[in-house]
Amino acid sequence: MFSTDFSIAVTAIAFGVVFLAELPDKTALAGLVLGTRYRASYVFAGVAAAFAVHVALAIAAGSVLTLLPHRLVQAVVGVLFLAGASMLLLKKDDGEEDVKPPADQSFWKVSGAGFMLILVAEFGDLTQIMTANLAARYDNPLSVGIGAVLALWAVAGIGILGGRTLMKYVPLRLITKIAAAVMIALGGFSLYEAVVG
Repeated sequence: MFSTDFSIAVTAIAFGVVFLAELPDKTALAGLVLGTRYRASYVFAGVAAAFAVHVALAIAAGSVLTLLPHRLVQAVVGVLFLAGASMLLLKKDDGEEDVKPPADQSFWKVSGAGFMLILVAEFGDLTQIMTANLAARYDNPLSVGIGAVLALWAVAGIGILGGRTLMKYVPLRLITKIAAAVMIALGGFSLYEAVVG
């Protein structure tokens, strides 16, 4: 059975992996676009709610994986981490997507647009898969969930408030390579555990 005890170490690992994987993602750019056109707090409210839904779904999927034999789960998690690293390294930069914002500045329309945009764009996304992997790997859905949600909210905040400035100082390629390296390390460690037991 999985642990419900809070672990700062697991939360930090989940935060780091999800933050680095999400930072170069298209949704950070979409948040930036909405944030430049509408009140940032309204956009963030919708985006944050959508990310919370995604993390809850990922944690549920990861918790189901913990019911399988430990070695099998570690092997699957290891392969998925390596696949995620490959996706990051091989994906082409598709640029900013055309985001159609709502016609007025009301809280419900702006936050609703942010919520729907992220809900659709992030479904089955790499960070959702990584969150499920982390939940299965550490058997600690609370800590993984908190780390993942905080990471996604941090990226959303950066994207909405200052994404363009950050990208001037930190090359997107460097962020992508760091995220891929962390995933390769986690994948290798999971596969090692699957073999050694």
